[in-house]
Amino acid sequence: MRNTASDPHSQEWYAERTEYLGGFMMPERMQTLQSTVAMRTRYMTVLAENTFHPHNASALVRHCEAFGVQTMHTVETLCEFNPSSNIVRGTDKWVDIVRHASTAEALASLRDSGYRIVATTPHRESCTPETFDVARGPFALVFGTEHAGISDEVIAGADEFLRIPMCGMVESLNVSASAAILIYMLSERMRREVADWRMSPLEQAETLYRWARECVRDDENVLKRKFDEI
Repeated sequence: MRNTASDPHSQEWYAERTEYLGGFMMPERMQTLQSTVAMRTRYMTVLAENTFHPHNASALVRHCEAFGVQTMHTVETLCEFNPSSNIVRGTDKWVDIVRHASTAEALASLRDSGYRIVATTPHRESCTPETFDVARGPFALVFGTEHAGISDEVIAGADEFLRIPMCGMVESLNVSASAAILIYMLSERMRREVADWRMSPLEQAETLYRWARECVRDDENVLKRKFDEI
């Protein structure tokens, strides 16, 4: 019988090492990591297209972390996605940021992974956070650059459009405020209406292992002293 505990990148492999790392931190810290990873999702994700302001980049990362979105994507053909360390305050350690060389590559990669491309814009007749069908399958919310919004390429490639209804004279909110509203509302609806929104047991085990390593000083040598390889 195969020893799955020694099978690299199996659920048992990650769990064995995570348990060992847990001995180097307070029990409350490990409990927090475990309860947090259990609420993480990849059913929904975020794509930030050429977000140039560090404050907005930081806010997008913090929104994903706060509402349990494990992975976000960026396109940086016009400007670098560069969160401010004073604002992001370490939350980027807990969110996986995937950087793409172009909008076309990002959209193709997301679609290949089974995501619906949902462009956020106030300029299209579209669904709202209340009417959007969260249960129809995984989805990626695309947020555009601060001034111009989503690109024509995203508009052409989108499967659906999403807007936040306004009743004042303001036509739209800035990207940070829009993202906070949409990520919160849709993540809450997702947890109520979608049965399999959580990450798989293997994904949870792998993520928890990486987080535990973030919490232990000199984690590589700590692991090497116990295991032949990490």
